Formats: sequence, C-alpha cells, structure tokens
Amino acid sequence: MAHAAHSAHSAHAAHTAHAAHTAHAAHTAHAAHTAHAVVSGGGIGGLATALALARQGHRVTVLERGEAFTEIGAGVQLGPNAFHALALLGVSETVRERAVFVDALRLMDGVSGRPLATMPLTARYRARFGNPYAVVQRVDLYEPLLAACRAAAGVTLVAGADVRSYAQDAAGVTVATADGRTYRGDLLVGADGIRSAVRARLVGDGPPRVSGHTIYRSVIPIEKVPDGLRWNAVTLWAGPKWHFVHYVIGNGRYLNLAATLDDGAREPVAGRRTARDLVLHRFRNLGRIPRRLLELGADWREWVLCDRDPVDVWTDGRVTLMGDAAHAMLQYAAQGACQALEDAVVLGEVLAGAGPGAAGDVPRRLERYNAARRERTARIQLLARRMGEELYHPAGAAALARDAMLRALGEDDLYERVAWLHGAREFAVPH
Repeated sequence: MAHAAHSAHSAHAAHTAHAAHTAHAAHTAHAAHTAHAVVSGGGIGGLATALALARQGHRVTVLERGEAFTEIGAGVQLGPNAFHALALLGVSETVRERAVFVDALRLMDGVSGRPLATMPLTARYRARFGNPYAVVQRVDLYEPLLAACRAAAGVTLVAGADVRSYAQDAAGVTVATADGRTYRGDLLVGADGIRSAVRARLVGDGPPRVSGHTIYRSVIPIEKVPDGLRWNAVTLWAGPKWHFVHYVIGNGRYLNLAATLDDGAREPVAGRRTARDLVLHRFRNLGRIPRRLLELGADWREWVLCDRDPVDVWTDGRVTLMGDAAHAMLQYAAQGACQALEDAVVLGEVLAGAGPGAAGDVPRRLERYNAARRERTARIQLLARRMGEELYHPAGAAALARDAMLRALGEDDLYERVAWLHGAREFAVPH
C-alpha cells in the first residue's frame, strides 16, 4: 500500500511538472501575442480562471468587490475530478497538504441509526478514479489559488472593485465598477457568483431560485468531539424532509456540521446567526448518535439554499460566465467547487494561443467553452436537486423504496454510479 502511494505520488508529481513545462512553453510562445482577460469575482472560481489563463501566457485582471481577497465558509468536498483540475492549475500538491483524505462516504438512517450505504474511498476507489476524495476548509482551497495568482506573471488582483456593467465591441470589452472606474480587456469572465451582475446583463433571468431548504452550519474544534465519534468519513444522516452531515476539516483540527431542513423557506438568508436551541428543536427527531454530534455545535449560522435553472447559453461575444454565475447548484452532489475548477481548466484550454483585439478569435473560442461545459453542468445541477428529494429527504414509502434500492448496490455498483461525475480526467473541448 505504501509502495502504491509512493508510485501515485511520483506519477502525480510528474504530471504536475509536465503541466508546468507546458504552461511555460505556452507562455513563451504567446508572450508577444497575448490576450487580456478581465475576471469579475475573486473567489475560488475567479482565481482558478486567472491562474488557468495566466498559465497560457495571457494577462489577467481580477476585480473583487470585497476590500480584500479572502474566503469565508466551512467545508468543501473535492472529488478526484477536482484534483485533476488542480493538477493542471499547478496547485494540487499545496491543496493536498491541507486536505483530509476521508475513507468513505456514508449514508445513514438519521432516526434509527442503521447504515444505508457506504462507498469506500481508499485504494480501489483511488485506483479507479486516479485521485483521492478529500475535504478541506474553503480557505485551504482558496489560499493556494491566491498564492499562485500572486506569484504568476501577468495576473493583477484588484480589491474593492464591484463590477456593475460592461459594454463590448468588435475589439474588446469595457468593464465599469460601482465607483466609476473602467477596465478594458479582450474578454470578460463573470465569476461573480450566484447573484452575478454579469449574468444579470448577459442572461437576464432574474434572482436565483429559492430551494425551500434551510441549512444550519457550525464548525467546532475536534477536541470537543468524543474519540469514538471522530470518524474519518463524510457521514450523512437522512430523515424525513431533513438530513445532517459532518466531516473533519482543517487538517483534522475541526469538525464541520451541517444540518438541512426542507421547511419551505421562500426568502433568501445568508449567514444569519441562529440560536443553538432553535437548531436542536428543529432537528429533534435525530437518533442518539447524530443528536450527540448536533449538540456539540455552537455559533450556528443559517442559509436558505438557492440555485439556478440550467441555461444553454451563458456566452455572448467576448463575455462568458463560469462557476456559480453560470450554473449555480445545490450542495447535495458536492460538486460546486469541483465544477468551477473544471470550468477554469476548459477556459484556459480554449483560449490557448488567443490573441488581442478583433483578430483574436475570442468569441468563437468562448462559444466552444460554453458548448463543452453546458451539458455536464446542467446534468449535475438537476442531479443535486434530485438527490435532495429522492436520496436525502424522502419519507414513508419513498424512504423504504430508497432503502431497498441502496441495499441492492455493491461497492462496484456505487463506483459505477459516480464514474461520470468523479472520473472526469480529460476536460474535452469540441472543435
């Protein structure tokens, strides 16, 4: 097993070195004929996009509405597809150093405590999908991307720049911020999240869709967790119209708790402080073990989950979207950050060799990116919705049918079910 791990590490290091060499060659070849991209949004997707384009030799200006480049939030799950993308961006090793490599994904009956399904994530899983499955704090994904952008030639990071509008012509795009500044580039990438100002102009489909699900989140020091409950697994307890998930993050220093209730909420809420007693009351039907973990939570905050309906077109001329701005999804498939990283890699690929101005062929390239990404991301958006209803929240006869379906699946069956999702290694771009 140690030998296999060493071989995998060596292969991964070789792949990373090859990616770095390729990026350097691309930069040298195109340094004299480079495009300038403006990226709206300095989150995970925006920084990954900047890094992907810079590694192709382009200049990138990242405009972040906040006064500093920083990331808040708790845990993020990273499938093998995310690690493939991170390797192509040159930051896989740094993220791995901060990650917790979990042994399994486990689905449990949240009332009785019975196991429903377990998908091992150890040697056979890694051999099949080429990379591990891990969990990280958001900052432990964000900071390696930020450091790489700061070190990259051609990337300019501008904080306090709230993008409000843009105008394009045959030769480029002019972007305007809330305080009246303007930035000119050969293309604009809207990486500004689920309430994207760029999307509002480009797609014009109004506010996000409110899911009717409220999530309560807390992060606690691992020292507060009894030894017998410090499982190295992403564990989800499913109940009628609710579920509770927990896993270790922060290099093993914290336990991330997230409890979700299908309560029909209609108004968006983001990060509002919530009383511990309210959380405990709303999830009063939890079984003994998940209840013990929920009771450890403190400083709870709540969100009402939102997503977007899939759209076929998120590109217009020299302007395109990525990440949540393009395809915001519920967290139930644990693919939001993973798909933003895939987007970034594909954008870098389609823009390899693109030049400035009207002769740079940018609009056609962005159409290729859109075509490469829309079907996969739409499928995941709809999958995430179905998982919330059919896998995590069913009651009565629907729950019994789910349990019977899961009992019939072996380890290989579970791997086959996620192969299209976790197994993406080549992010192909149609010509």
